[in-house]
Amino acid sequence: MAHITGGNKLLDPKFLFKKIGLETGMKIADFGVGGAGQFIMPAAEKLGAGGVAYAVDIQKVVLEGIESKAKINGIQNIKTIWSNLEIYKATKIADNELNIGLLINTLFQTKKHLDMIKECVRMIKPTGKLLCVDWKHIPVAFGPANEDRISKDQIKEIGSLLNLILLEEFDAGHYHWGLVFRK
Repeated sequence: MAHITGGNKLLDPKFLFKKIGLETGMKIADFGVGGAGQFIMPAAEKLGAGGVAYAVDIQKVVLEGIESKAKINGIQNIKTIWSNLEIYKATKIADNELNIGLLINTLFQTKKHLDMIKECVRMIKPTGKLLCVDWKHIPVAFGPANEDRISKDQIKEIGSLLNLILLEEFDAGHYHWGLVFRK
């Protein structure tokens, strides 16, 4: 039996990139990038030299790790941004700058879901997309505590409050749900 090490091992970046239409030359941000860089590294490679991949996190040590991994792998289009996503306008990315925002395995880490999503949406261009992926409420012996998980219905309500258009909801794997919104 395979040993499960964490949520990122359970998600396929290529599958998620296809869901959101990630293309060469885009500007994207991975909000709450995390130390593994599971999504930002392959995204940056797919974006190519004309694209920009922002790695956003509240932990400076995480960002230093992302910078090191990018350098080792010769990836030059990743820009790290230290920010608290729970604070509106705290992230040093301009309004309407991004084609795509990624909120993958981040929402369970906060109780300020509306604040975080509002901050992410601010940076996305009109008609740009926001991908939200997080843990399903199912009994498993790994991942965050069930009481820390947020339902996709709660996120759909927040999306509606922020005038986002729900384009798709899907299973992002056995243990995660996914939602694609358009601004």
